[in-house]
Amino acid sequence: MVKKMIELKMVTKIYDLGKIKVQALKGVLLDIEEREFSVIMGPSGSGKTTLLNMVGALDRPTSGRVIVDGADITDYDEGRLAHYRGRKIGFVFQFFNLLPLLTARENVELPMLFAGDLSANEAREKAKELLNLVGLGDRINHRPTELSGGQQQRVSIARAFSNDPALILCDEPTGSIDTATGVEVLRLMKRLNRELGQTFVIVTHDPGVAGVASRSIYVIDGKISLDVPPGVSPPTDHIAKRMYESTQAKIAKLETSKRELQLYKTEFELFLKRKDELDPILFRKAREDYVNRITHLQQRIMAEITSTKEVFIFDQFKKKRKESNE
Repeated sequence: MVKKMIELKMVTKIYDLGKIKVQALKGVLLDIEEREFSVIMGPSGSGKTTLLNMVGALDRPTSGRVIVDGADITDYDEGRLAHYRGRKIGFVFQFFNLLPLLTARENVELPMLFAGDLSANEAREKAKELLNLVGLGDRINHRPTELSGGQQQRVSIARAFSNDPALILCDEPTGSIDTATGVEVLRLMKRLNRELGQTFVIVTHDPGVAGVASRSIYVIDGKISLDVPPGVSPPTDHIAKRMYESTQAKIAKLETSKRELQLYKTEFELFLKRKDELDPILFRKAREDYVNRITHLQQRIMAEITSTKEVFIFDQFKKKRKESNE
């Protein structure tokens, strides 16, 4: 039986603005299963951000029940909600929300230090692992102003995973970056969802983001709609196509590099067999040149493997995470 990650039971939210009362959510019924990669779409003012806030324990319903990962959090007090958010939910924001005076590593460390489950050294090592996982192992000591928009969003994704949450909530995660960078960020999110198993819920206006999701949830006038609301574009596959094309190009480049490496190794073996035929000085220079070229190619291939996000990276990370939990 598939586990439900989110259950909203007749959730209503009314904002009291004095003489005006705004009903942002109207009896919402919603289930999202574990490991889903879902998007929430709707026109401005439809209630989608309020819905995300309910799931993220950032706001309370006026009525109804909110159940996340099997826990009914509706009646939690502020302290218990904060504790729950810190351990169960990771957030990715449109404008990154990184602390500008801290490095990438320190930004990722911070939620772990607040949670208090790891020592400072353990938090530092885990932050390094997470930044390596999102492809920023060489940027751990850079501050946000020294990173591109896409790199900052990768830091925020690493930060969201810092306390091993069950649920990742994203509010317009590609809204402040260009399309090409957005494709890379979405590929990373899909990969993490597939390999590490967290449930993703993304609020977006972009039909291309909806096109890579396993499910689209529409909100209109505070209610869940089965149909695409007026003013909202249906899911499109333009981002999915770019993700596929980009991945195929990287795989093709990787295969070319592997063939080139094998060719150099074959030539090097033949060269070594002719050692006695060559001048000793020429032999040493040529051998050094072959070794340098092969080493460079091996390094390039490792970088390309990391770029294509092959499974071994996750195997390493999951093994470390399993060992730390035992």
